[in-house]
Amino acid sequence: MTGWLAEVRSGFAELSPSVFPYRRFVLALVLGVMGGALFYALRLPLPWMLGAMTVCTLAALARVPVAAPGVIRSPMSAIIGVMLGSGFSPEIVWQVPQWLVPLGGLVLFMAACGLSVVWYYRRIGGYDWTTAFFSGMPGGLVEMVIYGEERGGDARVIALVHSARILLVVLTLPFIIQFSQGISLDRPVGGISIFDAPLTSELWLVVCCFAGAFLGHVLRLPAKTLLGCMIASAAVHMSGLSDFKPPYEIVNTAQLVLGVAIGCRFAGTAGRVVWRVLALSVGSTAILLFWMTLFAVTFSHLSGFSTVTLILAYSPGGLTEMALIAVALQAEVAFVAAFHIIRVFLTMIAAPLSFRWLGGGRAP
Repeated sequence: MTGWLAEVRSGFAELSPSVFPYRRFVLALVLGVMGGALFYALRLPLPWMLGAMTVCTLAALARVPVAAPGVIRSPMSAIIGVMLGSGFSPEIVWQVPQWLVPLGGLVLFMAACGLSVVWYYRRIGGYDWTTAFFSGMPGGLVEMVIYGEERGGDARVIALVHSARILLVVLTLPFIIQFSQGISLDRPVGGISIFDAPLTSELWLVVCCFAGAFLGHVLRLPAKTLLGCMIASAAVHMSGLSDFKPPYEIVNTAQLVLGVAIGCRFAGTAGRVVWRVLALSVGSTAILLFWMTLFAVTFSHLSGFSTVTLILAYSPGGLTEMALIAVALQAEVAFVAAFHIIRVFLTMIAAPLSFRWLGGGRAP
């Protein structure tokens, strides 16, 4: 409890005007709102997240003074986590045995992605072995940066590669689904309006956010705020205590801020480095999307799950972003979220073990 309270106090300290770049953040938010409004007007998928992300990425690459420090992600992740947890129901428990076949596909998919993308960054990108290895692992941005830096890799490049992977997958996949499947992803993601929701919905949202943040800290979960709040919300919904949904205005605001945060990751980095990483990431993303499609189609026939659901479950994008797409599609959110959590955990365990097994820095 003491450690969590210290973390909360540290977070508030980071919001101090002497530390937090409010002017650059406000500029990023304004640009994000403009991008979201443009995407919304054009009826493009997930407009508030993708619009904000696109415009802020372009602004960062153009050296516009934008910034979105990491401290802003936690409260937004908490809201998204609660929303994702609201997609769980008591019936989920009985569906778990049906997940075994697609789970086997996930393991094979991760192996295929890891082998091919590590080779790509080593041979095509010319990175040293350690940097190439942890850049090519399919998931866990923070964990791969830490693992790679501890073993002598270039932490800046690894972080940029994974940021670019998430950016490109999130930017391309919704369009692929929307235009290939004829499914609209431009509708609001979330529950009813804040003006129509009962007061208990907001109270449950606050309770789940605080309880989930504490739970994530205690359990030391990866993406602890998001997953902790998702678990807390899922517990409330699966136990039948409430069936509340966070108001869509709050969810859309969280999407907007998260989109801004992803786009601003490239701010302050030398343009030459960013453009090279983005160029290489186009190739690696194409490899990842190829494997994703192949395994999704194959295991859709073997398991009975829809191809779109498995595409979202196998997608090498971020948990938050893919789950939001699942919500917009009214797909099986619990299934998609669970597979991304499993992917992150497996990557965290397998990456350092595989690196050691391959001989560490002595590998070719």
